[in-house]
Amino acid sequence: MKVLDVIVVILLIIGGLNWGLMGFFDLNFVAMVFGYGTAFTRLIYCLVGVSALYYIFQYKGMHKRVKK
Repeated sequence: MKVLDVIVVILLIIGGLNWGLMGFFDLNFVAMVFGYGTAFTRLIYCLVGVSALYYIFQYKGMHKRVKK
């Protein structure tokens, strides 16, 4: 598995957990840790979004690399 694939999966887990916390408890963990509306918080959100796009387009390739 490529390093980029691991980073993408970690970012997607962070994003998924954050959305779960927002849905269940109205708690935005990323913003709570890094500040509300800061540039770093926005960067995290952008990286999670780009990671989702990468995963969508690389889904088959990522799973082939994991099987090796």
